[in-house]
Amino acid sequence: MSTFDKSRLPSRHVTEGPARAPHRSYYYAMGLSEEEIHQPLVGVASCWNEAAPCNIALSRQAQAVKAGVKEAKGTPREFTTITVTDGIAMGHEGMRSSLASREAIADTVELTMRGHSYDALVGLAGCDKSLPGMMMGMVRLNVPSVFIYGGSILPGKVPEGADVPEDFASRDLTVQDMFEAVGRHQSGTLSDAALDVLERVACPSAGACGGQFTANTMACVSEAIGLALFNSSGMPAPYTDRDQYGAASGRAVMTLIEKNIRARDVVTRQSLENAARVVACTGGSTNAGLHLPAIAHEAGIEFYLEDVCEIFRDTPYFVDLKPGGTYVAKDLYDAGGIPVVMKELRRAGLIHEDCMTASGRVIGEELDRVEREADGKVIYSIDTPITKTGGVVGLKGNLAPAGAIVKVAGIAPENQVFTGPARVFENEEEAFAAVKAREYEEGEVIVIRNEGPKGGPGMREMLATTAALSGQGMGKKVALITDGRFSGATRGFCVGHVGPEAAHGGPIALIRTGDVITIDAIRGALEVDLSDEELAARGEAWEGPAPTDYASGALWKYAQLVGETYKGAVTHPGGAAETHCYMDL
Repeated sequence: MSTFDKSRLPSRHVTEGPARAPHRSYYYAMGLSEEEIHQPLVGVASCWNEAAPCNIALSRQAQAVKAGVKEAKGTPREFTTITVTDGIAMGHEGMRSSLASREAIADTVELTMRGHSYDALVGLAGCDKSLPGMMMGMVRLNVPSVFIYGGSILPGKVPEGADVPEDFASRDLTVQDMFEAVGRHQSGTLSDAALDVLERVACPSAGACGGQFTANTMACVSEAIGLALFNSSGMPAPYTDRDQYGAASGRAVMTLIEKNIRARDVVTRQSLENAARVVACTGGSTNAGLHLPAIAHEAGIEFYLEDVCEIFRDTPYFVDLKPGGTYVAKDLYDAGGIPVVMKELRRAGLIHEDCMTASGRVIGEELDRVEREADGKVIYSIDTPITKTGGVVGLKGNLAPAGAIVKVAGIAPENQVFTGPARVFENEEEAFAAVKAREYEEGEVIVIRNEGPKGGPGMREMLATTAALSGQGMGKKVALITDGRFSGATRGFCVGHVGPEAAHGGPIALIRTGDVITIDAIRGALEVDLSDEELAARGEAWEGPAPTDYASGALWKYAQLVGETYKGAVTHPGGAAETHCYMDL
């Protein structure tokens, strides 16, 4: 019989005592032995599906996790949840489902775990919103938890002799290049044949988008925050050696059960700060400014966009990754991965070392085991960073009283201030059509509103529009602001998460084409050249948001529940309002 004491574990409610004979009969029906029934039951949750390459390898990796759980005398119970993959959803109505899927993932993991009284959770995820969604579920349940990323895609390469422009032929390709290739094609500078070549080679394997886009950013967060084993996020998805991390994660969760180390023992204010440091120094996705507050919310911790940006402000940017830099996720793994990055941060005193991790050891102990050093190519020395402040910057001002966020990684300091007249669009489709038709002028600030969490609904990403601008060679000649989001693959001076959103009557709802806007990433300001009196007068005349087409169904429900962007766009009161802990019922 198991050496684990089940008297205080949730699974006792379904496996122990005469009254649970009917429940045990179900387990016998599935081939479990008496010993397996009375061991801890570990949920192995994956976001596997056939929607995109990010998720396709998760099913195989889940089997490795199960083997690790079994090896450590636990009984794994595999289940799956949904994923909405942004690369497929991008640029059309499907993108409205993306952010809402984060909440659905956390909700379905919670319900499955509660309904079956599982004792612990190993969660596997591969695409943008599935990573924070899975981590949110872990923290919400507060069970012993280990997160494992499915891994990144391999970089694409143009075959020798292919008739494509040299700038494509000479570099590693990611899906970002495909969105920008569409812009080049629309502008007449890329042929049909070249576009056909690129689309066939840009994404050559299973795995999530290869740059420091949202999936890889949140994978780095999973290690930095302590929910994932050190170095588990780096290895590309096609490498079958990834299975060793799956097995190790399965064994690790059993150690956490034995030591009663729960998700909220790992996710603390200090570990959230560690995670924000890693986002900043790697030039990570602006979406981290949405997801870190949401993870914190599940623990009852107030860690909002402004708190995240405060960490960004004094963190050097020293890891040279796409989209602002040169290298892809595989290169970071080859250079030693997040452990080496965090070792550099520790040298500067920028890491809280006493934070618990999924291994049962604290961050400082884990870093003591890291032998490799920064290579000076992918991972610069923190003494000689690419820039002295983070690759992501928070903004505030009369146009964004509740804040906004911009990625400046790869943008020279002299280009981090932009002033120009607004060209206002009421939604992404209007903006994309105008960009495609070149119905804008150099020096303008393109404004896309009504795309926030409530107003969209769903807070879509604007990658199709920003990539089209880059493809037209205008990425540095115009700026863009929105109450929606940007893909982690976005390049250019693009401000997202402007709050309050238009649907809440924020100033972005009130500006008009021709109003002069200033974006100043040096000062951290986002301002429109209007007096307080003029903004107040426009606010009084504002008639409220136009109704959306989503008057029923999941997106209607999401729009009714979703909160403000700076708090993470969450849909329930969070850990601070709890009256019980699932593990202790």
